[in-house]
Amino acid sequence: MSSITQFFRNVSTEMRKVSWPKRKELTGYTITVITTVIILALFFAGVDLVISKSIRLILGL
Repeated sequence: MSSITQFFRNVSTEMRKVSWPKRKELTGYTITVITTVIILALFFAGVDLVISKSIRLILGL
């Protein structure tokens, strides 16, 4: 049981050492991630559309 207690003490100590981002940094990171996800979703939707049209054209459907 003492090893579990020691584990949580170590976790608590390490969490105090963490450098948490400021609100402005976090907002910037969030906008970057959302923008990247949207761009990639549009890209892959376009690729999927082109491949689907190509296959339909080749198969004559």
